[in-house]
Amino acid sequence: MINYILQVILFQVLFLAIYDFFLSKETFFTKNRWYLLSIPILSFLIPFIKIPTFQKAIPQEFIIYLPEIVLSPEKIIQDTTFYQSINYVNILFLVGVSLFAILFLIKLIKIFNLIRKSEIEKKKAFTLVLIPHQTKAFSFFHFIFLGKEIPVSQQNQIIAHEFVHSKQKHSFDLLFFEMLKIVMWFNPMIYFYQKRITLIHEYISDQIVVKSASKETYINNLLSNFFQVENIAFVNQFYRKTLIKKRIIMMKKTQSKKRNQLKYLVIIPVLASMLFYVGCTTEDLKEEPQSKEERIKELLEELNSLRDKEPYVVTTESRKETVNYSDEVSFMIIDKAPTFPGCEEGDKKCFSNMIQKHFIQNFDSDLPNTLGLASGRKKIYIGFKVDKEGNVVDVQARAPHEEIKKEVLKVMNRLPKMIPGEHKGEKVGVKYSIPFVIVVK
Repeated sequence: MINYILQVILFQVLFLAIYDFFLSKETFFTKNRWYLLSIPILSFLIPFIKIPTFQKAIPQEFIIYLPEIVLSPEKIIQDTTFYQSINYVNILFLVGVSLFAILFLIKLIKIFNLIRKSEIEKKKAFTLVLIPHQTKAFSFFHFIFLGKEIPVSQQNQIIAHEFVHSKQKHSFDLLFFEMLKIVMWFNPMIYFYQKRITLIHEYISDQIVVKSASKETYINNLLSNFFQVENIAFVNQFYRKTLIKKRIIMMKKTQSKKRNQLKYLVIIPVLASMLFYVGCTTEDLKEEPQSKEERIKELLEELNSLRDKEPYVVTTESRKETVNYSDEVSFMIIDKAPTFPGCEEGDKKCFSNMIQKHFIQNFDSDLPNTLGLASGRKKIYIGFKVDKEGNVVDVQARAPHEEIKKEVLKVMNRLPKMIPGEHKGEKVGVKYSIPFVIVVK
């Protein structure tokens, strides 16, 4: 998940750089509006787009974790559970979401209170909210808020400006970014995008209004007073001091030439590069707390000793080892996992449980106590593959004694024929491994 979030932020940075360097100074305001709205969504989707050509060029690396099994002489099975520390990252995320959701609701309540306490005039295409003793001017959906202290000579142009916001549904754009800010409150790029979409809204409204009014008079109205501004991010405000200079510059700017629209094509090579990048990278399937690092390191070292010419899947959650495969895919990402007889088709959990049950029923748990081993916990590492025909093959094991290894291989080779796994409509081989612990007394 962290890798996904970082990719999204990276893509949003690149797309915003394209906008700032190539598009922001053009007068294609409507196109720029849709660019700024679509790019954040596209950034969320790109990490999920996998181009087969790219994926074949660089094989993916995946990880399988099957729970450790503890066997005692009495054949008592115990699924070893590790201490799960509090996931402070998830807690922080939820706290942030809750806080920003509350702030959003407070802003909504503030607007509704203004509507409730102010004078209302129903117009044909909008509702005018007259705010007493104020010089505010902004819009929210079909509501146009107008301070009664604004000079009458300026009111018509302001209403015309805010009506453009209302008619073109600019409030939906701002609410969209407010929702993104709630879900991804930690992503600074959302704030940058919202700032730019707000400016585009003003450009669009200014462009339409000055077509039917004196441009100089309109600009003078912007500069004539220091107006109060409502501190609500998702309303379109006529007098936003930080934007006035940019609005005036854009109104005086000559219309961009049509050939300048070719600048939008810059996105194509950038998008292709992003798709290539995500096609050649793999996100960690799970993240494991740091407290398990020693155990994982030990498991990796033991598994490395099992590998000959052909590596197989490593069964840990927070580390990756290279997995080379051609017609084999990971148990965790396969479309349809191998099925153990008696399980529902593709049921991975049942498959794992039946493997454990088979081992417990067939392994001679008294054997370790007859070999002169020191008392305590002894680890066994088992790797095997379910091939394209459903046969259990390539069984490998590492054990503290050769007799135990022979017993393990004998037990695992007695596994019944499985229903093979399938990936993208084709039968495939699947490799994975299981750590066992025997208790010697």
